[in-house]
Amino acid sequence: MAHSPGGHHPYPRSARVNQILREVISEELVRISDTDERLGLLTVTGVETTPDMRQAMVYLDSLSDEARAVLEERRSQLQSAVNVQTRLKRTPKLSFMADPAVASGEAVEEILRRRSHDDE
Repeated sequence: MAHSPGGHHPYPRSARVNQILREVISEELVRISDTDERLGLLTVTGVETTPDMRQAMVYLDSLSDEARAVLEERRSQLQSAVNVQTRLKRTPKLSFMADPAVASGEAVEEILRRRSHDDE
């Protein structure tokens, strides 16, 4: 990892932690989806940890009730993967949520499609 002058990282620790968590959780979700088709195809769009690193909100491109149930069942597996693959003092408690930006983008696309269709 490249360091900037003075030994400081180019972006804040929380951003680095969020990115590492996103990668670890994404990889683990691929493993889980190989054995549990209820999960379907999920993309981790981002992770946001609290300043004390005790909680982490995992944002997903979509989140059906079935996928939410699988994530709740497998939360300890996901947290264990985070614990094993990172060097954090504590493993944040993971929570899962559909990314509101994805839903907003889909709503905008639908409006644009309707307007385009109405203009024809």
